[in-house]
Amino acid sequence: MNEFLNIIKDPIEAELDSFKVLFDKTLTHNDSALGSALEHIKKQKGKQMRPMLILLIAKALGEVNDTTYHAAVALELLHTASLVHDDVVDKADERRGQQSVNSLYDNKIAVLVGDHILSTALLSVCKTGRVDIITYLSQLGQTLSDGEILQLTSNKQQLISEQEYYNIIRQKTAALFKACATMGALSIGADAQRMEQAENFGQTLGTIFQIRDDIFDYFPSSKIGKPTGNDMREGKLTLPAIYAVLHSDDERIKSIAQKVKQLSASAEEIQQLVAYTIDNGGITYAEQKMQELHAQCLQFINSISQTDIKKALTAYLDYCINREF
Repeated sequence: MNEFLNIIKDPIEAELDSFKVLFDKTLTHNDSALGSALEHIKKQKGKQMRPMLILLIAKALGEVNDTTYHAAVALELLHTASLVHDDVVDKADERRGQQSVNSLYDNKIAVLVGDHILSTALLSVCKTGRVDIITYLSQLGQTLSDGEILQLTSNKQQLISEQEYYNIIRQKTAALFKACATMGALSIGADAQRMEQAENFGQTLGTIFQIRDDIFDYFPSSKIGKPTGNDMREGKLTLPAIYAVLHSDDERIKSIAQKVKQLSASAEEIQQLVAYTIDNGGITYAEQKMQELHAQCLQFINSISQTDIKKALTAYLDYCINREF
């Protein structure tokens, strides 16, 4: 996977370094308790796929500028705040292989740290001086919250629907990737046609990313950091299982699926549904869906004139489909 990441970073290496300096500066505080928590969060930084996408889109359609940097920092801070809050809601002990903030401190501190980061995101986006970008980030915060609530309510309903699955993704992962592409385009003043193309590309890319993430849950891996069937233990039925259940004549399997949504399925039943999904085309179907979306993303990538950016975005797309964790 490193070969993909190297290609992605190549045309934006200098810009990414500038982003990192600015981002790290925002996660610094003189207060000992808050400063310590923020330093801990800095160590949990992932591959920074979202900031890289903002920078790539901006460079594909124009030139990276201060507005781009502040927009990228604001969006990454919003995402970081949401992860801190999610760990509290999910009672998670780990984040990217390290103790979560709520585990290292407690829920009260974690919530307040998340609030501090969210406020910092709002301050950062104000530095763009652009009402359209400020509005977009604010709406993204609403969308992500709406998506979480939709998922929680959907898990409790009997309906098993592929459409509902995509509705949730559109308000969660896909919304984040769409925001990256949109804010990158906004930051350089792209025209309406390019804006729409960038939005569609980001949303489709985010959908691919989430489908791949969901596929991981059907196979054990220490790299991923969660056990097989973890989504089902949380009452979630993702695309592979949805397909397998909807195309099944086995009433026992359908009954287990409903028990998963009601959080009453046993560990043995969850493993039975995981195995059934794998054996009855669920993974294959999800992978086919990713390939269909891959073709849609290529339409936007092929419209870009700069060879290095086109190569980087292709590597980004391929990484999302082929990543191992």
